[in-house]
Formats: sequence, structure tokens, C-alpha cells
Amino acid sequence: MYVGRIVAVGKTDRPFVAYRVSSRSFPNRVARITEAGVAIQPLDPEDMKKNPYIAYNCIRVSKNGVVVSNGSHTDPIFEKLEQGVAPDVALQQVLTEMGYEKDEYNTPRIAGVVTDEVGYIGTVRVDGVEVSTFDLNDNTCHVICTYEMDKVENKTYPFVAKDALAAAEYVVDGGIFKDLELPICAAAWMGKLAVSNPHE
Repeated sequence: MYVGRIVAVGKTDRPFVAYRVSSRSFPNRVARITEAGVAIQPLDPEDMKKNPYIAYNCIRVSKNGVVVSNGSHTDPIFEKLEQGVAPDVALQQVLTEMGYEKDEYNTPRIAGVVTDEVGYIGTVRVDGVEVSTFDLNDNTCHVICTYEMDKVENKTYPFVAKDALAAAEYVVDGGIFKDLELPICAAAWMGKLAVSNPHE
């Protein structure tokens, strides 16, 4: 099954966020740790002229929560968290303001936030905005994707990883994720940042 981009928010023995790029159109991308957090970057900068949505910060760490998303909405969500806005409110406001991506697929914007005790996921599609809040339980996660698994559901999936690198790798080929097609690169935060670029 092809689900596009994937956001996972949950807890192993510690809270985590994980992100994966699955892509049919722009496979030549990598995840890079930067001063800001983790960025998704095209290997060929010329690709940016074809689609402005393919490069962005996907994870940023605030003192009030860790943000994960599939686009430029990562930064304004992070800024609202820094200002003390509640995570669910920050997700709702930014997703509502920015809307879905105006590309040929009307790609949804998806996002998540994790704090010490609580997880949040949200999406904005053509048909509206959904945001969910949930308690963190060991070795589980909530998932939102841009296609197919694109509805906010009160459903958990197993997630097993000992550290951030293992979490980035798990969202590529562990658990339910191994059956999701066309993985390109991935990133995670679990106390620290890590990336996985399988094709590099």
C-alpha cells in the first residue's frame, strides 16, 4: 500500500516522534540533521523548481514539545509551542491557516507533537481539519499519513525501538511500516535526533 508521507507519535520507554518520506514523484531526497532540527532535502536543488513542497524541516524540538510534520508547517507549529500555545491548539491553528498543499494531488498536511506524557496528531485535507490528543502508552504509536491512512483514528500500532536511530529505521521497515511502499528516507527524535537514508 502506498501511503505517501508518514508521521508517527508515541512512546517506547520514552516519548518519540518519527517521520518517513515515501514518494513516487521525488525519490531523490535525504533527511539531514541541521541546526534547526531535521530537514528533508532534495539531492538535486533543481527539483525545487518543479515542486516547492519537497524541502522542509520535518522535526523541531521545542522546550514545550517536539514537532514532526510533512512540510513548511513544522516551523509555525514550533514557534507557537515556544510561545506557550497548547500543542492541540497550535496544530489546529496552523493547519487551519495553511490548509492542504496546493499541488496536483491536494496533498494533506500532517503533523504531530509529543510531550512527556501526551501525544497529538493532526491533518488538514480538502474536506477539513482533524486533531487528536492521546495518552502515551509503552511501545505504541499513533500514525497519520498523507494518503490511505489519512484519517485521525483512536488506534495504536506497535512500535519497538531502543533509541532514535532504531526509531528512524523502524518507521522504514519495522512493524506495520514494512508493508508500506516506496520508503525514501526517515528521521526520528527520542531524546536526540537521528536520520535513516537507506538508498544513500
